[in-house]
Amino acid sequence: MAFFDSLSHETQAERQALFCTPIIEKSLLGHITLDDYVSFLKQAYHHVKHTVPLLMAVGAQLPEEKEWLREAVAEYIEEELGHQEWILNDIAACGFDKEAVRNSRPHHSTELMVAYAYDMVNRINPLGFFGMVHVLEGTSVSMAEKAADKIRATISLPKNAFSYLYSHGALDQEHLKFFESLMNKIENREEQNLIIHTAKCFYRLYGDIFLSLNNNHGIPQVN
Repeated sequence: MAFFDSLSHETQAERQALFCTPIIEKSLLGHITLDDYVSFLKQAYHHVKHTVPLLMAVGAQLPEEKEWLREAVAEYIEEELGHQEWILNDIAACGFDKEAVRNSRPHHSTELMVAYAYDMVNRINPLGFFGMVHVLEGTSVSMAEKAADKIRATISLPKNAFSYLYSHGALDQEHLKFFESLMNKIENREEQNLIIHTAKCFYRLYGDIFLSLNNNHGIPQVN
């Protein structure tokens, strides 16, 4: 079995647990509120803004024999630049103050996921970061566009309030194919086990972010 298939198979239970969190089920059923959606965007901003710095750290930490992977990381960086601003623009399109979000603190569950990512890259092994990539891109492909359609129909927001979800649904399909090809080049069993382990951890940590979402997002509306 190719490693990407093994990674998907070994993390199936954690993936299903994430998809069963109440906020995701509500969004796919069309029961989500505007406050729910903006609360999601706020936490998304606070972890997405770290994507490029984390990728830069991964590229710096990879050994010379992984130069092929460093080149792939450079492509990821180019693709991911500025995505946090898309999220802030979506928040503004929902009628909320995007600068208040920019200057806010993340929920502790978001801080923990980001901190684990930095710790993995800088202290343990930069390859572990690809466990996070597997979780975030795989989740986007599976539900981003479907969730955006349901949320948009439910709370009657303009399409420009969903640039982050719509773009990632399409964009991450290409990313996932690219990611699959990269993972299938990882042949060392210890490295494979590390990526599987970190993916399981990131599913749990990402799920905790969704469990933290509530109506008390504390973002002022713009009159």
